[in-house]
Amino acid sequence: MKKVIILILCTFCLWTINFTLPANALETKNGAEIFSFHCAGCHINGENIIRRGKNLKKNALKRYKMDSLEAITAIVTNGKNNMSAYKDRLTPEEIQEVATYVLEQAEKDWK
Repeated sequence: MKKVIILILCTFCLWTINFTLPANALETKNGAEIFSFHCAGCHINGENIIRRGKNLKKNALKRYKMDSLEAITAIVTNGKNNMSAYKDRLTPEEIQEVATYVLEQAEKDWK
């Protein structure tokens, strides 16, 4: 009985991994395209041509408490200060995809 439960758990884990990873890869690809079209004009390579210190690098995101998917999604959606709101230009899914992309790139130091 114990072996059957372990087999079921392993099968479930493998099934989850196989069907989750492609969706994440797709989000990153779409996020990169969305970022390139809508964001790179001001944030090329994670920089900020308007306000240098407020870039998309990992340290700056942490400093300004913008290092979560929720925080980035909120600022892309609603804007803040010089940052335009994109809720009328992007769908909620596209906003989520670009936020995911920004976090992933910050982890890689935009390389």
